[in-house]
Amino acid sequence: PGLYHSSTKPRDAGTGVLKATLIIQKWYRGYKARLRARQQYALTIFRSIEYADEQSQMQLSSFFSYMLENYADMCKEDTELVHRFLASQQCIKDRQKYVEFISVPDSYSGPRLQFPLSAVDIDYLLKGFMHQEILHARFVIEMLFETKKVLQQMPNFTHIETSSFEDITICGDLHGNLNDLLVIFYKNGLPSESNSYVFNGDFVDRGKNSMEVLMLLFANFLVYPNKVHLNRGNHEDFMMNLRKTKLNSSSYLQVYGRRILEMLEEVYTWLPIGTIIDNEILVVHGGISESIDLDLLHRIERHKVKSVLIPPMEVNRDHTFELDESKSSVSTTISKKSTSEPLLKYEWEQVIDILWSDPKSKNGCYPNTCRGGGCYFGPDITTKILSKYQLKMLIRSHECKPEGYEICHDGKVVTIFSASNYYEEGSNRGAYIQMCSGMPPRFFQYQTTWATHLKPLRQRVNTMEINAFRMLKERIISRKTDLTHAFQLQDHKKSGKLSLGQWAFCMESVLGLNLPWRTLSLRLVNKDKDGNVDYMSSFQDIHIKKPVEEVQSTVIETLYRYRYDLEILFNIIDSDHSGLISREEFRDTWKLFSSHYNVPVDDYQVDELVNTMDLNKDGSIDFNEFLKAFYVVHKYDTLKQVCITNLIFV
Repeated sequence: PGLYHSSTKPRDAGTGVLKATLIIQKWYRGYKARLRARQQYALTIFRSIEYADEQSQMQLSSFFSYMLENYADMCKEDTELVHRFLASQQCIKDRQKYVEFISVPDSYSGPRLQFPLSAVDIDYLLKGFMHQEILHARFVIEMLFETKKVLQQMPNFTHIETSSFEDITICGDLHGNLNDLLVIFYKNGLPSESNSYVFNGDFVDRGKNSMEVLMLLFANFLVYPNKVHLNRGNHEDFMMNLRKTKLNSSSYLQVYGRRILEMLEEVYTWLPIGTIIDNEILVVHGGISESIDLDLLHRIERHKVKSVLIPPMEVNRDHTFELDESKSSVSTTISKKSTSEPLLKYEWEQVIDILWSDPKSKNGCYPNTCRGGGCYFGPDITTKILSKYQLKMLIRSHECKPEGYEICHDGKVVTIFSASNYYEEGSNRGAYIQMCSGMPPRFFQYQTTWATHLKPLRQRVNTMEINAFRMLKERIISRKTDLTHAFQLQDHKKSGKLSLGQWAFCMESVLGLNLPWRTLSLRLVNKDKDGNVDYMSSFQDIHIKKPVEEVQSTVIETLYRYRYDLEILFNIIDSDHSGLISREEFRDTWKLFSSHYNVPVDDYQVDELVNTMDLNKDGSIDFNEFLKAFYVVHKYDTLKQVCITNLIFV
């Protein structure tokens, strides 16, 4: 018995350790899977709201079309608004007019550039931006003029060839993330005669260093014009930049007004719309459609696509717009001069498809309802178009991917996205591609962080979830009146409760966000023991702050919901970029906007809001302050403040 006991005990102990190890492994795998699922839901919320915002912005094109088609009537009612809108589309030709009054003071310690640029100037820029120095506006404007001059000589599609001993690097969206660009240059080397790059659009917006990213890309392009290739993205669009982006609110524009933004408008239009590598690989920002015509796209005058929000207009050829800069007025006159032909709508739509489209697993080609522009194209469309033009692969960007890249359509479509931490820190990796002749693409991933170590997955997921649901609840509260009405129509018994299916149907039909509402309901509403939803709990712990208590909640919701669209309009009106607009401009623009969108808001209540926001009664409204007045108050904000207060007193 003693021998038996001593010989079996280690075997039993080993078995127990093995079982414990398997149990721990199984628990850990389940734990990590649940974290990944939560991360995926958060990313789905971020992406859905991002696309809904783009869709809303795209819909402004109908407003601008309406405004220009009816310009004759508007000239009588609001000459200033129409003048500023049209003036923003004028070509900038007088270089000296833009720089002659901007001198560089001796006290300026940032990078000083000498034109034509050399590799030494690139080094100055890199060192300056790494030390958070700001490039003086005179150098910025000079850079933009030089870049435009070179871009004007380029074709719509850049044709390049690789070899077995020379790679080409393809980068996707950077969105103003300077650190990501610096990491790419550190890992992959600076552009040079032996190190080629293609930057595939969306250099700006969202990140905090849009101008710095642009300046570095343009400087490298000017020094190595045959080795650095820049494709236009859907955010290289001056109307897209008019929202509260880091580019639009940068210190450059605060100091020097709209001069730089106006020059950017011109540079954007001259960016090539694609690159073709080895006559086999098509590189465009968004994608393709079933009607895409590459031969036509090679021939069109790309600089006439000013903005996705300004489609070609059918204008009476006997009339032109005359801009009187001294009086800021617009008049309609008979013109004897022939004007340049505008793009046909079909040509304009082709460019929009290139910039805005997304691949889907479903066959066919159908409207991109999420973004509001471009199309969804399936594997069959990819095969058809690549075969038609004897191509083998499409490389595109435009979509954030958790791993920085994604391969679909049987390996024929590659998405590359180079902005890491796009939604939140830890939300996604960035990536770039290296390609050489006859070899498959090689992917390189990275993730930038200010911290010494990346936070654990649990902390990153928690942060993502909190901010994703915060954004979602803000979207919900902005449609409270509409949602309540939809809930009550379904609540035939007037019980204040709906089935989960009914609640999800109302949320989707009103918000149009295409989200897994049944799963998300666990974080959004209260349910009884039978699983029925207390639908008014959808609005719990959150409300929109009211600048004027007497104003109806529907007015507040309407202004909050359209705040980004209104911001674009006010940035057009605010020609000197002062952040101030007159009370009259506010009223007139709101009337124009509300009449087109059929927004039922009482003018008297809008006037009350205007009076309240004009704090010093000088007749001008600080629109930035106006926007800040409508913010969403979360329960979590209150709790956080209480915790901070308690800590202070403890």
